[in-house]
Amino acid sequence: MSNSAPRFGVNYTPSQGWFHHWLDFDLDAVRADLDSIAALGLDHIRVFPLWPLFQPNRTLIRPRAVEQLVQLADAAAERGLDVNVDGLQGHLSSFDFLPAWTQTWHRRNIFTDPDVVAGQAEYLRTLAAALADRPHFIGMTLGNEINQFSGPPHPDPDAITPEQAGSWLRTLLDACEGGAPGKLHLHAEYDAAWYQDDHAFTPAHAARIGALTAVHSWVFNGTAQRHGRTGTATEHHAAYLIELSKAWATDPHRPVWLQEVGAPSPLIPAEHAAAFTEATVANALDCEDVWGVTWWCSHDVSRSLADFPELEYSLGLLTNDRQVKPAGRAIARIVEQQRARTDRPAPRTTALVVDTGDDETAPRRSTCAPGGTFFEAFARLTADGVRPTAVLASQAGNKEHLDTRGITDVLKPDEVR
Repeated sequence: MSNSAPRFGVNYTPSQGWFHHWLDFDLDAVRADLDSIAALGLDHIRVFPLWPLFQPNRTLIRPRAVEQLVQLADAAAERGLDVNVDGLQGHLSSFDFLPAWTQTWHRRNIFTDPDVVAGQAEYLRTLAAALADRPHFIGMTLGNEINQFSGPPHPDPDAITPEQAGSWLRTLLDACEGGAPGKLHLHAEYDAAWYQDDHAFTPAHAARIGALTAVHSWVFNGTAQRHGRTGTATEHHAAYLIELSKAWATDPHRPVWLQEVGAPSPLIPAEHAAAFTEATVANALDCEDVWGVTWWCSHDVSRSLADFPELEYSLGLLTNDRQVKPAGRAIARIVEQQRARTDRPAPRTTALVVDTGDDETAPRRSTCAPGGTFFEAFARLTADGVRPTAVLASQAGNKEHLDTRGITDVLKPDEVR
């Protein structure tokens, strides 16, 4: 078990212009945003360059854009904020951002085309190298939920196999390491990796490749619809994903980063956002080996910007004019309380068996999704106060594996009443 206290941060959504702010970069406005973030007591931010703006041609990585990213990172450091950089954007809040050299007349698979992958690798290496000497630079995340481009329900997917997804991840993480050796480089998928049977990005990829495991917890995936705003499965969804990831991890104490979690309306109404935030974070912190919690997001999206899904406009801890919202006050309280704590979560001694077929490709992983047999059994155990974790069927009889993780009791889903 790690003795490190969990980190607390936020995904930085600029208050002026959203991520389009890179087109009209205003360092003073960024500094004001960062001041409002630092005032909450947070210790890091996750930032999002827009890939088409930073690399508009496969062989052109704009020096001025890279310089502005470094300026943003340095401004964060001046306010005591460490920085993680997501490289390939990729996808943000329902909008796709892909450079023209991968689309229409130049259409080619962003995961397998050799020229595209070489261009991506050089881009990620360049961003990492630009920040490599900054002690406040945490490392690179390959991109934000870029797995959504790999298959349905994307309207125009770049279809790949799990083997191709693994190769792509390793190639690009190697590029990040080449640019900034020794930093914390990782990848991050949305929950199709855990829940969708035929998805190319798998739980094994998430839990075994990269410096740590990232999970993104969104209860609009059927959890809140099925279990309600205050349901056990809803308030424990982030904790569930953290524990689920441990089934596939080969390192029994691999760090897990709750890299995205938010309170989406109307399933979580504004007047209940603070209570949901407090419950979600408290439950996540009841898991061992949590590297950190990074809320989505810092500032609300301005109503002057069109065509976002309605929920995207109100996810901020702060308003568009940098006023702290109830969820922001809740996060600030949690951070202050955690600073005073020295205790760490106890091991979870009861494991629920997850059987998705082949461990590498997980062809039956929909059992882990809301409504699935494993998911619902895990929720019932949690409601009974059991504090379960997850173990692969292939490891359920492996005493050495169970002992290493501190597991003393093993249950199958059909044994949970």
